[in-house]
Amino acid sequence: MAINTHKVPKKEPVPAPRRSTWSLFSFLENYLRLDGIFEHGLPVRYIPHILFITSLGIIYIGNIHYAEKNIRQLDKLKREVDDMRSEYTTLKAEYMYDSKQSAVAERVDSIGLYESSVPPYKVSMRSSEEE
Repeated sequence: MAINTHKVPKKEPVPAPRRSTWSLFSFLENYLRLDGIFEHGLPVRYIPHILFITSLGIIYIGNIHYAEKNIRQLDKLKREVDDMRSEYTTLKAEYMYDSKQSAVAERVDSIGLYESSVPPYKVSMRSSEEE
């Protein structure tokens, strides 16, 4: 007769539940299969490439900050130029009004000067050769 032994049933592996949502990182993980590359740590041969890409990223970010600072400065200068242009136009109009003959006559009247009613005449001298 055979010996009675207890058989342990083999466990079938339980499949991982499928995610119903799509994830960018899970897509990249499945597509790139980086587990094999980094199985024993970070390979030393990739360090120069990683440092180069990192330095390019830092330079790129710095360049963006520099450009934004210049744009803000240009906007500030444009506002200043607009203010100065309007001030120039105002001052020019005031100067044109103040330099009119009637405006000058009104201002000098208070100090005792008056406008001449006799038109100007030309004074000429005879030269010594004509005598």
